[in-house]
Amino acid sequence: MLPPGARSNSAADTIPAKMLHSSLNKIKHPINIVKWTPEGRRLLTGSSSGEFTLWNGMGFNFETILQVRVSSIRFDVCANMEHQAHDSAVRAVSYSHNEDWLLSADQDGIVKYWQTNFNNVKVLQAHLDSIRDIAFSPNDSKFVTACDDHTLNIFDFAGGVKESTLTGHNWDVKAVDWHPTKGLLVSGSKDHQVKLWDPRTGRCLTTLHGHKNTIAKTKFEPSMGQLLATCARDQTARVFDLRMMRDVCLLRGSEKDISTLVWHPIHVSLLTTGGADGSIYHYLLDEPHNPSGTVTSLPPYESPDPSNAPAQTIYPAHKVQYAHDFSIWSLDWHPLGHILASGSNDRVTRFWTRARPGETDCYNDKFHLGEEEAAARGTWDKRDRRKMMREDEDQEIEDEAGGLEDQKMPVKQPLLPGIPGLTKPVNGLQGIRPPQPQYSGIDGNLRPRHAPSEIATMDPERFQALMAGGTIQAPPPPFGAQNPAFSPPPFPPNFDASKMPPGMFIPTTQGFQPPQSGIPPPPPGHLGGLPGIGPEGGTGAGGGRRRGPLPSQQESLMMEQQRGRFKTAR
Repeated sequence: MLPPGARSNSAADTIPAKMLHSSLNKIKHPINIVKWTPEGRRLLTGSSSGEFTLWNGMGFNFETILQVRVSSIRFDVCANMEHQAHDSAVRAVSYSHNEDWLLSADQDGIVKYWQTNFNNVKVLQAHLDSIRDIAFSPNDSKFVTACDDHTLNIFDFAGGVKESTLTGHNWDVKAVDWHPTKGLLVSGSKDHQVKLWDPRTGRCLTTLHGHKNTIAKTKFEPSMGQLLATCARDQTARVFDLRMMRDVCLLRGSEKDISTLVWHPIHVSLLTTGGADGSIYHYLLDEPHNPSGTVTSLPPYESPDPSNAPAQTIYPAHKVQYAHDFSIWSLDWHPLGHILASGSNDRVTRFWTRARPGETDCYNDKFHLGEEEAAARGTWDKRDRRKMMREDEDQEIEDEAGGLEDQKMPVKQPLLPGIPGLTKPVNGLQGIRPPQPQYSGIDGNLRPRHAPSEIATMDPERFQALMAGGTIQAPPPPFGAQNPAFSPPPFPPNFDASKMPPGMFIPTTQGFQPPQSGIPPPPPGHLGGLPGIGPEGGTGAGGGRRRGPLPSQQESLMMEQQRGRFKTAR
């Protein structure tokens, strides 16, 4: 299957008729916003609880959740452990064109700046009432917000300072969008009006009439920017041509109010709407698809009088009548245009894609026919509904638990003092035992039969008998005795061995010789021959090292005078 970009002239092949996956959180809330990340690897959803959830764009499983609410028993955060979601319902999000920033707005009128790693860097009180929509300017230097206080505010993005306020609507402003390449704003309000604005001067350029109820969404076509789509709670959507400043298409066929719409990122003629009854309709603007018994209308472009000709009526090319159980609040296409995501008031996020060539089973599922009809045709078993729902919930809980476990930082092990990189044992240093010296003749209790202190006081005849019997091994030969080539170099001629401390090995040119007393050398770590150092590092009762006496003041003065200092009396 080729991607939609490879078949830019065949929009019908891109219609997402197949349901891929249904994703839901462990604690369910209505999904107000769905938004693909710019690279298309994840889907961001915002719920009425104020939390963000990231879903994997390939496996559609849970990745992470951002939620910090004082009144909630949960405290879930992203891997950075510093993120904060909104304290009220998330109402709008928008990515910058350079893909470096994300703006989010909530029910309390707060706008938050997010980096791509979802690090919250700024919080801005943009309005005092609920913000319904938000949009970036083409160069990302400004953004605009639509609020229930009847106004639109334009902010400088870098400084977060409000530059101007657009007034002119007589009721709540429900939608706003910034033209992809021009300095042009469009807004839709509860007063049934669609207005175009100049963001530089704040002047209303024109008002587009046509809808008979609250405007739910306004969107410029993102590829060329020549068309404007609007939808309202009068069960219709309209497409306006900005060059003619009038509506050229009237989208009919919806049985309930239309709550949202979205343009396809590649195919200009493909427009998708979401209804208050949970249905998804796909319209092809160049194919009217009139039902039988209706007369096909001509587009205004082909009329002798385009300015006064009525708008062409377009009917949906494909319907997913039972896509969700309740109102669909948000729709968004994957940047490549092959997957459509939908968020609904039924607390479920669903992923849709095109059917494979020759695949027809997807048109007979419960999303197209309904549960009753699908059960009658044998494509849906109502008895397995609760079982499937329970399996889906268990899978989502498992994915969520795994995602949160992956985000936990590894536990830092305490380090040994003075030894960088070496971790301290869990039970502290008390559990560490020094290595035991290896002696011949060790019994089952791992204790030498003849400790060094016993050897020192042993009778010489008994000591020789034990050595002859092999109970005590003879000391190693002198250094260099096995190989004279490794003998130590001779000492200088002026070296006086008599000044060495008593009991220390006296080096000779033939190697180190043991003392003449016949007693073997002490074990490693026992420096009994050095004055002031005992078997355990000291000679006192506490095992502490004995310090030598400090020189007296008179001795110190004499040493300094020998160096030529302090010879002159003051």
